[in-house]
Amino acid sequence: MVVLFIMVLGFSIIGINLSSGNNATEHQRAARDIVSALRYARGMALMSHRETAVTFNLNENSYTVNNRDKVFVIPKTIKVTVVTTQSQLLGQNQGSIRFFADGSSTGGRVSLKRGENQWQIDINWLTGQIELKNN
Repeated sequence: MVVLFIMVLGFSIIGINLSSGNNATEHQRAARDIVSALRYARGMALMSHRETAVTFNLNENSYTVNNRDKVFVIPKTIKVTVVTTQSQLLGQNQGSIRFFADGSSTGGRVSLKRGENQWQIDINWLTGQIELKNN
């Protein structure tokens, strides 16, 4: 009976840890998905020799890549902020990170925050390099 109690207790602790890890995993996945979209946009700009932008809509918690019809949705539990150049602000709560044919970009930063956990995506304006950090 004691062994059974210990096993049940152990499985309940594992279950609690797994469920709390789902939020962290979802947060990290959202950050990695945005990094993938930014890298895709940079690659398209290089290959097509045309500017390509990733546009963020902070009201809808979503983003798009300008040559694709799909709208990518970020979970509402994640607060998104975008720092970009004045020229890439597209009205209230919308902004873009633009990549040019030479691989450079307008540069900027995308932050995804949930509670105390924050993922930060930095886009270098000169090289277009994209870096993901967990703060």
